[in-house]
Amino acid sequence: MAQNQNQNQTQTQTIFTQPIRCIVKLGGAAITCKNELEKINEEILHKVSEQLRQAMIASSEKPPGMDWSKRPGDSGICCNPDEFRDDSVVECSRFIVVHGAGSFGHFQASKSGVHKGQLNKPLVKGGFVATRISVTTLNLEIVRALAREGIPSIGMSPFSCGWITSERHISSADLSSVARAIDSGFTPVLHGDAVLDDIQECTILSGDVIISHLAAYSKPKYVVFLTDVYGVYDRPPTEPDAILLKEIAVAEDGSWSVIKPKLQNSIELTVAAHDTTGGMKTKISEAAMIAKLGIDVYIVKAATSHSLKALNGDLRSSIPDDWLGTVVRSSR
Repeated sequence: MAQNQNQNQTQTQTIFTQPIRCIVKLGGAAITCKNELEKINEEILHKVSEQLRQAMIASSEKPPGMDWSKRPGDSGICCNPDEFRDDSVVECSRFIVVHGAGSFGHFQASKSGVHKGQLNKPLVKGGFVATRISVTTLNLEIVRALAREGIPSIGMSPFSCGWITSERHISSADLSSVARAIDSGFTPVLHGDAVLDDIQECTILSGDVIISHLAAYSKPKYVVFLTDVYGVYDRPPTEPDAILLKEIAVAEDGSWSVIKPKLQNSIELTVAAHDTTGGMKTKISEAAMIAKLGIDVYIVKAATSHSLKALNGDLRSSIPDDWLGTVVRSSR
């Protein structure tokens, strides 16, 4: 595995020719109704897409939409070529978007045990196919939502791009297609996916792991996790005494500690029964790996004024006292 990682590192070190401004994780629980099978939270997805457009495109005018597919209830396809004049080029910041699955894919994966491997079992193979159908369906809808805001988004599946794991750790990931899409002026939209595994034959690759891998090679200026809660809490946020952790510092060895506020008690992180990717535990672990690289990570509630500040990069100079979210950064 180490040899594969070294080869992968050699292949990808020089691929990203220009700095990436931001990698954004759209949390599955934020953009879907997590307890309703394969249902998108349309209101949140629209607001998130709108905020991404505001952060990525400097123009005050909304660019023409790029979703020219037929919508339910429409008799035809809406497209006005006159809106796309040669002199109306809109500059779009270099962002990478990665989304979780939420109520898409997790249930199929957990029922079939895809994350545990053994692709030779008919149930696992069937679940692998079913999981990919589900997560790519969500990916298409997110790409369409971004495209309607004028963001030139392109869906990219890790499985189709040749991402492979070894005992659930990434062993091979060809990032050249991601880098080339960005260089061509597109915004790649990746997602958690069912992938092949060198040791256990198959597994689930989470969006959080994808982000930490992308961050290591693309070196974005900052990373934003958009979630369904205001950030990381010292216990489940549904509990009345839950405290929002405002700042987490990450040491060189990857260990982390809460800087603000000062806590007396230990932290309890929970994982939903159907979540095959580790939930908040994985999110903190991957955020810590990114912070070790000297890249600030902001974990914040999607579709709020606080998330817009994070997406805009307004928090890089200072964190306002009234900002609600969690900053994970290196202690160096």
